[in-house]
Amino acid sequence: MKFTLINNIKKDNAMRLILTGFLSFILLYIISDILVKYFSFGISVDAVTITLFGNADEFIDPITKSSFLEFWHTEIFFMMMLLLTLSAVFIRLANRSRTLMTNTLMISAITSLVAVALAYFMSAIFVYIYVITFFIWHLSAIYMILYSFWKLYAKSV
Repeated sequence: MKFTLINNIKKDNAMRLILTGFLSFILLYIISDILVKYFSFGISVDAVTITLFGNADEFIDPITKSSFLEFWHTEIFFMMMLLLTLSAVFIRLANRSRTLMTNTLMISAITSLVAVALAYFMSAIFVYIYVITFFIWHLSAIYMILYSFWKLYAKSV
């Protein structure tokens, strides 16, 4: 994380190029995460509910406990790495909105993780919270990425 030590990232062409590539990969991950969830786990309340609890009318089995825990464990790891690195870049580049956006991203992502576990182990009502916070943290991350691109390449005033 050398970029945290550089006074003006915009003037260091090599670091700007590295951050551009890094932000591009994060954006690609966020978009692919939405698509993977859409086609496998579900991103609507009905789809997530069917994945977690099954559907007897359509002969769909619920996800097993071991499969759910493996999914959740993977989500925790990837989300932690993504949030840590994206927040470090965004905080370094943003001025006004960094506290609000970073807190929105972190709180919604953690709430998403907790809500899906509570939905599986306690009550299906938490599926609604999971879906809402899933979209909040993904949209927040996309905004942070696009804003970081803009700050990297916008002319200084």
